Amino acid sequence: MSTRRVAITGAGVVSPFGGGVSEFWSALSAGRHAFAPIEGIDLTRLRFSLGAQVRRWDPLAHFDPRDASLLDPFAQFAAVAAREAVASAGIVWTPALRQSSAIVTGSCVGGQSTKDEQFLALYANNSPRINPLTIPRIMENAGASRISLEHGVTGPVFTVSTACSSSNHAIGQAFWMVRSGAVELALAGGSEAVFSLGFLKAWEAMRVVSPDVCRPFSRDRRGLVLGEGAAILVLEPLGAARARGAEVLAEVCGFGMSSDAHHITQPSPAGAARAIRAALADASLPPESIGYINAHGTGTQANDPAETAAIRDVFGPHVSRLAVSSTKSSNIRGGRRANDARHSRDQENTFTDLARRSSTSSVHQARQHGDGQGRAASQNFTDSPLPS
Repeated sequence: MSTRRVAITGAGVVSPFGGGVSEFWSALSAGRHAFAPIEGIDLTRLRFSLGAQVRRWDPLAHFDPRDASLLDPFAQFAAVAAREAVASAGIVWTPALRQSSAIVTGSCVGGQSTKDEQFLALYANNSPRINPLTIPRIMENAGASRISLEHGVTGPVFTVSTACSSSNHAIGQAFWMVRSGAVELALAGGSEAVFSLGFLKAWEAMRVVSPDVCRPFSRDRRGLVLGEGAAILVLEPLGAARARGAEVLAEVCGFGMSSDAHHITQPSPAGAARAIRAALADASLPPESIGYINAHGTGTQANDPAETAAIRDVFGPHVSRLAVSSTKSSNIRGGRRANDARHSRDQENTFTDLARRSSTSSVHQARQHGDGQGRAASQNFTDSPLPS
């Protein structure tokens, strides 16, 4: 089996900033955030009010009425992001390419708004029946299926659902498939649409949602802020990309994943460190070769010190020369137990940063924490103590 270098040649985004990749990058590079009062929900029933919603979304601007009725918003987001990714990569579909391509998506919760709507109809309104399209709308693989139908891809098409790591795992699986020669091209990424009352109440019960904004690695951090959207990448062999004259946005060098086997909600530094080491080993890179980390950085009391400890464990003395930031201070979709530095919109930001030779900020940091990750731009680690 061959081992090939893998390039990213296309990207597509649906984000709370509106538009596609260009608008997303412009907002991040300007230090803007997408948090605003949640719309369409009775906020008197919640302890928090802010979210990063895809606002003014019009399905009929992207789908005909029949197709729109078949798709929950999370699947609509995935399909529209995939269209931008394919167009930006300049992919010309042939029967052979369709058969040798893969689609791998990640989604934690699938069609959440559809679930809420139908449960409300059934339990609260005593409806004798629910929408017959409920099952295809709520399935986590609905986004991947729609992308497959639109582009005629008949190779492997599947979805990974592993909580915060779903999209990261999806991109990693796609990378391995392209590198090994199992497929010649892959569309990979993820999507979520989480703004339903039942789902928000469940997050409220976890007591990890910030009452205001998300401040990763800041001394006054108060938790995460929920968001929605999609990001899809095009991955192909580097040699093939160069041969067809495609613009290479980035190269994926390695991927690693692990499980804490520790606690249902509390992160373990050892688990995250194993994933980072696995990615470095897969890429045959020493820790000293890394210059920037796009962190999970949820802004919760538990995650940030655990992630800091994992990074210190892996990178040792080199940690003082690492730049680290988290784009969850702008909009949240995180990956925790898989480290290839490319997870959905987090990954989108990371390789765009590198292509433009800059780093986006972890915004909202009023006070840098003692873990040394808090400058207004990406911050180098210091030898100060970890947060408690």
